[in-house]
Parts: sequence; structure tokens; C-alpha cells
Amino acid sequence: MTDTYDDQPPPSRLVPPAERASLPDGIRFAFGTLTVLPARITRWDRPAARTGMACAPLAGLVVGVLAAAAGTLLLVLGGGPLLAAAVTVAVPAALTRGLHLDGLADTADGLGCAKPAAEALRIMKRSDIGPFGVVALLLLLLVQVGALADAYADGWVRGASAAVVAAVTARLAMTLASRDGVPPARLEGLGAAVAAVVPRTAAAVATALVTALAAAAALPLGPLAAARQAAAVLVGLVVAELLLRRCVRRFGGVTGDVFGALAETSAAAALIVLSLG
Repeated sequence: MTDTYDDQPPPSRLVPPAERASLPDGIRFAFGTLTVLPARITRWDRPAARTGMACAPLAGLVVGVLAAAAGTLLLVLGGGPLLAAAVTVAVPAALTRGLHLDGLADTADGLGCAKPAAEALRIMKRSDIGPFGVVALLLLLLVQVGALADAYADGWVRGASAAVVAAVTARLAMTLASRDGVPPARLEGLGAAVAAVVPRTAAAVATALVTALAAAAALPLGPLAAARQAAAVLVGLVVAELLLRRCVRRFGGVTGDVFGALAETSAAAALIVLSLG
């Protein structure tokens, strides 16, 4: 996710568009914006962004299933949990061209510098990665791979479930970051395109639905597994919310890089919960 910097300040208040795009248009927007999977975007406007960002967890579901399938296949072929975990983490990176990881690194550089907000945004736009970004990338990838390896060590079912739940939670964090009241940091770019497009009620419904489905999917494994998966979603969202608030205070709003950082951070937090017990 990238942004084009504009020196003009963003509007102080955006509201969700009254119009809603059709569900197919929204799904195309979600997949075409958040993944490299073939999806021809038919509308690029705020109504499409409203429906599309509400559908973001669906994109996460597909990415998670593909990642889980790769990891599970390696286990079936005799690979170890660590190898399965590493490949599982690599699949979402490939399906997003590494843009979420790039956003994490850029956001870390922006938060780590001691410059004013405008200069921090310019630093985030540079093509190079600074020391804060390198450290953030290394630590987060280690956490994700380590947590998934622990889950796969208990069997492919638990590892695959962890991969899917983490991917859906990551995209749900984007839905919540697109809710009414969260401003863009710039006038242009993906952050401005999707800022404040999702009504708060829709964001709350999406959160409740994903949490309930995550718990229901684990019920065959017992109530403890169901509770753990629901907790993983909620913990991931809480961590993302804390980072979101920090970014809004620091940059004045959200950018495409911030969305990538929220996705990767919430996924890591969810995986930590899912690796416990």
C-alpha cells in the first residue's frame, strides 16, 4: 500500500458515503486493493471503498486458507513445524507483494524518528528502510514464524486454524481502521481513499461476526479452543487499535503504510494467543 504525499492538510472530518456499492463491486475492491489475486476493480470511489473495506475479512479468509494449505502440505510431505510456519508466513507476503510488511517498516521509521509529522510522512515515503523499520520487520517476522511453529507442533489442524484466524484478523483490523472518525493523514493515496468510509455500526457488526465465527469454527476441538480463537481475534484488534491511535496522534491520521502495519501487528498478536496453551 503506497501513498502520494500532498503538502495540503487533509480535511478535518470525513463521513461515510451515503451510497453503498454493490457487494460484487465491494468484493472486487477488497481483493484488488488488499491482495494480488485477480480481481478487476470496477469502481474506485468512496461507496466502493465503504463496501470493500467492510468485506476486507473475506480477502483475509482466502489469503489465510491459501497460506494454511501451503503449510499443511509441507507437514504432510514430512516437513517440520518451523518450515511449515515459515512458508505459511511467506504466502501472505507474496499475495500482497510484501506491501503490508513494507508498510510496517515505513510506519516504524515514521514513529521512530523525532521529526515533525510532515517530515515523518516524507520519511515514510522514501524507498529505503531505516533502522527502526529493519528491527520491526525482523522482530515481527520472528514472532509470527515462532508462534505458528508452536501451533503446527500440535498438529496441522491447529496450525492451519491459526493461519486463517490471523489473516482474517489482520484484514478486520483494516476494516476498523476505515471506520467513521479516523481521519486520513494525506489528501491522496490509499489512506485517503478508504479513511472514514465504514460506519461505526458496520465495523462493530463485522467485529462481532468474525469473532463469533472464529469461535464456532473451533468448537469441534472443544470450548477451550473456541475461547482461544475468539480471544485471538479480540487481542489482535486491541493491539491494532493501540497502534492506530498512536499513528493518528503522530501523523494526524492514517496512510496506506499504517494500514499495512496494523495488519501485520494484529496478525502477530493473534498468533501469539493461538500459540499458547
